[in-house]
Amino acid sequence: MPIIEMHLSEGRTAEQKRSVATAVTEAVTRAMGVKSESVRILITEHANEEFFVAGETLAERAERQRVAALQEQVQ
Repeated sequence: MPIIEMHLSEGRTAEQKRSVATAVTEAVTRAMGVKSESVRILITEHANEEFFVAGETLAERAERQRVAALQEQVQ
């Protein structure tokens, strides 16, 4: 029984999560030759203050990118 664990930042809709779960299930059934009923997918969501990229929280990263975009508009 394949068990796939996904960690996402908050903000995805139920439909987006359902869509990715469907796509992953299809890929696993094709690649591993298992029945879709045996595929388990666990999605854990993390707040932007708990999710880091290159040592920066997603909230910090988004703010830095927002400021940079504003500075580009001024130039």
